[in-house]
Amino acid sequence: MIFSSWQFILIFLPISFFVYFWLNHQRLITAGKVWLVAASLFFYAYWDVQYLPLILGSIFLNFAIGTGLAQAHERSLRETKKPHHGVNRKIVLTTGIAANLLLLGYFKYTDFLLSNINIALGTSFPLPHILLPLAISFFTFTQIVYLVDSYRGETAEYDLLNYSLFVTFFPHLIAGPIVHHRQIMPQFSSHWTLARRYPNILKGLFIFSIGLFKKVVIADHFAVWATAGFDGGQTLGFFAAWAASLSYTFQLYFDFSGYCDMAIGASLLFNIWLPINFNSPYKALDIQDFWRRWHITLSSFLRDYLYIPLGGNRSGEYRTYFNLFATFVLGGLWHGATWMFVIWGAMHGAALVVHRFWTRLRKPMPTALAWLVTFMFVNISWVFFRAKTLDDAWRVLGGMIDLRSAFGHTSASLPTSDLAWGGWLSDLALQVTPASLVGQIPTYIAIIAAFIIIAQKNSMEMASGTIGRRRLTYSAALFSVAMCFTLAATSSVFLYFNF
Repeated sequence: MIFSSWQFILIFLPISFFVYFWLNHQRLITAGKVWLVAASLFFYAYWDVQYLPLILGSIFLNFAIGTGLAQAHERSLRETKKPHHGVNRKIVLTTGIAANLLLLGYFKYTDFLLSNINIALGTSFPLPHILLPLAISFFTFTQIVYLVDSYRGETAEYDLLNYSLFVTFFPHLIAGPIVHHRQIMPQFSSHWTLARRYPNILKGLFIFSIGLFKKVVIADHFAVWATAGFDGGQTLGFFAAWAASLSYTFQLYFDFSGYCDMAIGASLLFNIWLPINFNSPYKALDIQDFWRRWHITLSSFLRDYLYIPLGGNRSGEYRTYFNLFATFVLGGLWHGATWMFVIWGAMHGAALVVHRFWTRLRKPMPTALAWLVTFMFVNISWVFFRAKTLDDAWRVLGGMIDLRSAFGHTSASLPTSDLAWGGWLSDLALQVTPASLVGQIPTYIAIIAAFIIIAQKNSMEMASGTIGRRRLTYSAALFSVAMCFTLAATSSVFLYFNF
């Protein structure tokens, strides 16, 4: 069950909504929270019930450690003559973080580690092929944030029910955003959120409809072209390679953007504002600006809990370069246990180092050139992010620079299926465009449309202010079209569910 499935939209979400607010209306506030936790755990277990004990055990363990850290912090403030409390708290915090990372490492990186040991040392350790539990990266990072905040004395005395709600709240459980307790728990504690708020409901449905349309109408169609190019194994010509890379660039954009919209929209139905996680990143004019717009909560996590502890920019310029590079290499590895993600992370780390050096030269690029350079780098780096092997990446990149292939095909050498999209229009196009481009025309029309779409206001900007009749009509039209695609579609999972 995913946000874009009919089971979620027509059954799970309405039942969760109406029962929650009915319990609140009956002044059964605790029962309402219990219901929301139970619904969220059902949402998680719907994927694979065998991993339900894993998330429950993680919640109980981290709640116990976090509570102990918070209480120890209060005692240390009262008993300033006993500095050993601070040492003990550091040990507890380190142990808690290590336990979370070991759990994540076991499920996510065991095969990767063993396979590389086998290659490096010539050993033959069997690979266990452990199935990655859904959302383990996200709920692990969420709870590490909670432990650090508890150590700093920045958490309140939450009970187990409130903490469970903070971790499991289904709009952010599966693929983020990575939330701080202070962003969510005060909202659930407020009496203002206990009753239905129709402005929030309208705004939530408006944002959800935009996200649903992005996912099932736009992203899932780009997925077909991206998969054909990256996974087909065939040699790609110039136009086919660019069609494949740009298709994935926009598939990932609309897939993740659509997920973020649906998460915020579904959460708003319950009067809860999730942090914005996606802010028109393809409008960025440099790579630093890109990371301030793409997966914002992950960028903040890497900055606050990795880059700054490594020393940030406080230890000289060369150490800053190293810290930037190391942070993004590890950020790439977080996305998946393959060398392709490491390469992708290293590329972005190197780009941030170059950007920092360039800004010191005080030679800004013209706006159009800055956008083009940034977008092209991001597009090329996504090739490594998407490709399953280095050979696949070089195959796509090789096609992207093979200018000879752009004009080297005749219509007779093209597969008939590539020309069948337009009938007589294909024959007409063959007379005015290179034959190798004709088969890609539908893809390039979609790519041009995607560029036009991303140049407009994003969903958060569109949802600002009151949702009036005009915007309701707009969202109803998007929702209706998207539901038609949803009901006709086969299974399609959000890309970030894999991380």
